[in-house]
Amino acid sequence: MAKRKRLTAANPDYLGTAPEAPAPRIAPEPRSSSLPPIAQVAGEVSASAALGELSRAMEEARAEGRLVQAIPLDQIDPGHLVRDRIEAEEEELRTLMESLRTRGQQTPIELVDRGESAAPRYGLISGWRRLAALKRLSEEDDRFGTALALIRAPKTASDAYVAMVEENEIRVGLSYYERARIVVKAVEQGVFEDRQTALRTLFANVSRAKRSKIGSFTRIVEALDGALRFPSAIGERTGLDLARRLDENPGLAERLKEELRQTPAPDAEAELARLEAPAPAARPKAPKQERSPARSRDADGETAGARHIETIYDPDRGVLTLKGPGVDGELHAALQRWLEDRA
Repeated sequence: MAKRKRLTAANPDYLGTAPEAPAPRIAPEPRSSSLPPIAQVAGEVSASAALGELSRAMEEARAEGRLVQAIPLDQIDPGHLVRDRIEAEEEELRTLMESLRTRGQQTPIELVDRGESAAPRYGLISGWRRLAALKRLSEEDDRFGTALALIRAPKTASDAYVAMVEENEIRVGLSYYERARIVVKAVEQGVFEDRQTALRTLFANVSRAKRSKIGSFTRIVEALDGALRFPSAIGERTGLDLARRLDENPGLAERLKEELRQTPAPDAEAELARLEAPAPAARPKAPKQERSPARSRDADGETAGARHIETIYDPDRGVLTLKGPGVDGELHAALQRWLEDRA
């Protein structure tokens, strides 16, 4: 067998200087995870589960009204409920606007979602002053075009009214008139069956004495709402006295309404003065009941003791009552003739 020859490398100087060969490119090895495939799969499943849990938590928070959302102002109906707050004082509103301009909205309002077909879609439950201030600011600055809100889901209309009243009771002291007005309006809207139920439900957390005073003010609301220009200025003492006089004098409400209609009060003080004044047609004070015996005469002109008649006169109510054995058909006919002649 022939012996193999060992080959040697060619002399690089034989054909001149050989060009330097470029360094060979070495492709980077693909990265390989240090984790085994089963660990990678487990990590992906865990991340997916965490994302799903977060999504469910967000949905629950939204459904339960715990998620603060930015809602465009034009999508909010401030008149969804009959408001307990009648008006906001200009100075008070400007102070709130300045706070919102400086610090932003710190406390969300409460809304109810009325459905996609409703326009506006959301109804205001509580936060009327904040919404009013934001609307004012939005006219000056586009940054205030939305309101931070919690979307509530009250089970009944009465729950929504309770939420509104409780929020205002905590944050802003309402006048007795405003409290009484929401009671009256809630009954008119059919939210509650009667006034007593509305009082007990809306003001369940106040004292019985305070509920009683609110109930007295409902008499003023029923008699004069719409005729008064400054109802929130009616204080406790003035209101309770006015409610009493309205009950005792059925004609007082109409007289006050007519007077306020013909000559509206220029300010709160003038209006209060009219409410505190006695009724225009009131007579001088007299005992509540004046009792005087009246004796009829018989055919000979002599008094008949058996026909004694007692009169009871109530000047505040304009009521004259006759009673006794002498009150009969003959007396009634005689009185009728006398009244016709006097007219």
